[in-house]
Amino acid sequence: MRYFEDVTVGDRFTGGPLTVDAAEIVAYARQFDPQPFHLDADAAKDTLFRGLAASGWHTAGLTMRMIVGSDARLAGGYIGMGVDQIGWPRPTRPGDVLRIEMEVLEARRSAKRPDQGILRVKTTTLNQDGEVVQTMIANLLAPGRPA
Repeated sequence: MRYFEDVTVGDRFTGGPLTVDAAEIVAYARQFDPQPFHLDADAAKDTLFRGLAASGWHTAGLTMRMIVGSDARLAGGYIGMGVDQIGWPRPTRPGDVLRIEMEVLEARRSAKRPDQGILRVKTTTLNQDGEVVQTMIANLLAPGRPA
């Protein structure tokens, strides 16, 4: 497990792979983002996506799953403090095999809680062809090493 003191700016971590399943795309969309291009492969052919595509929020959830399973292994888990930026430059498709690359952009000790630090991390989600399907810059709370 890594504590705040174990992480420095420029550190890189990886996670995945994770295969995207068409039934999971539809199940997620049915509950959270019920639009034709997420729900039905035939209906999706006549949309901007030209085929079934995962909701961006589904891709974000898959990314979170890979972050939790990544080689970063933050002590205390991944406690989010907010997302500064998120984007989906390319759709996530059924059968895609996703992986993540994480880079620590900033690391600062909390002014109010000196036993904790705040990490600003860029996470890039890529498919099997190395194409970026999501980018995210988020802030994470990291506990300091116990005395």
